[in-house]
Amino acid sequence: MDSSLYIKGATVVLPTGSTRCDVVVENGRITGLPRSYANLRELPELDAEGMTVLPGFIDIHTHGAANVDVNAADEEGLRAIGRFFASQGVTGWLCSVLTDTPEQTLWCMEQAKRVIEGGPYDGAALLGIHLEGPCLSSEYKGAMPEHLLMHTASIDLFREYQDASGGHVRYTTLAPEIPGVEELIPELNALGITCAIGHSGAGYDQSMACVRAGAASATHLGNAMRLFHQHDPAIWGVAIESDLYVEAICDGRHLHPGSVRLYLKSKGWDRVVAITDSIMAAGLPDGNYKLGVNDVVVEDGDAKLASTGVRAGSTLTLAQALRNIVKFADTDVEHAARLMTKNPATLIGFATKGQIACGYDADLTIVDSDLEVARTIVGGRTVYER
Repeated sequence: MDSSLYIKGATVVLPTGSTRCDVVVENGRITGLPRSYANLRELPELDAEGMTVLPGFIDIHTHGAANVDVNAADEEGLRAIGRFFASQGVTGWLCSVLTDTPEQTLWCMEQAKRVIEGGPYDGAALLGIHLEGPCLSSEYKGAMPEHLLMHTASIDLFREYQDASGGHVRYTTLAPEIPGVEELIPELNALGITCAIGHSGAGYDQSMACVRAGAASATHLGNAMRLFHQHDPAIWGVAIESDLYVEAICDGRHLHPGSVRLYLKSKGWDRVVAITDSIMAAGLPDGNYKLGVNDVVVEDGDAKLASTGVRAGSTLTLAQALRNIVKFADTDVEHAARLMTKNPATLIGFATKGQIACGYDADLTIVDSDLEVARTIVGGRTVYER
């Protein structure tokens, strides 16, 4: 399938701001951004008049969609998630493996490896794996199965998972109070794994020690963690004070719109990462679903554990998150899109993704005036068209 294209007539969100220009794509890469018509190589043309071209959305924390749970997803299941995500403007994603048995987690590593290395994609590209656990707090476990959590950190287990994945584990969530986590972080960084802190009751000192050790992010800040207190700001205070990136689930349920604005005001537009933390129910009606080993009930779009009523992920999409952020922060699409393009790409280390610039991958999301996704392009190829 052709991966060259000439997109004309659109407003394009560049690193320097929004402007009217064309986008030249050759062999899956952006090679030109002319301000006037210049289809010199007579590439196939796409008229995007009245549309806005954004960098492709990247979701670094999601457990599934389209009736597929990541922990139970084979190759086709992962590709099915990718196809649904493409309809929501997502061009790349990390599959988040919920804490599970070592045997099931290793199976997940193998499935993800096959998809990541298999190509080509007919939807959003699977870019890597996020391990959410197993070194997490029992007290702040959220939807994590407590009997599968580890109470001491083990580099050997992570090496086994990284080997099984072919080196594709890119991100993990750790609780600072688990013995050995502070020492584990630099070892994981050396394996190419970006570390986040979360699902934690850690105090300020423990959390800041992990930041100094190399933690780069806070998992879904404000959810499944000890909250701020003036006598011990805890993990939340460290996330706000330090240079950590912070994940935000902008569905209006996990975070009040005022909390989203607080994060943006305190962290700036370059340190907040919009995630979905979606489960297999994303894109589907209310009903009964799974999240790893858990039974989940979705009512009015709100996912909760059947056993306890504790919130269990979301049914959010990044397309809806974009519209929500515009509304919550009373901002423009140029600023809002940064939370799901440049920021996650920079955090995880995807050097040629997240921006529209010459030499970058042609991963593009085209939206209409209502910010509804009209077309999604991965590596210069259209994988979704409304």
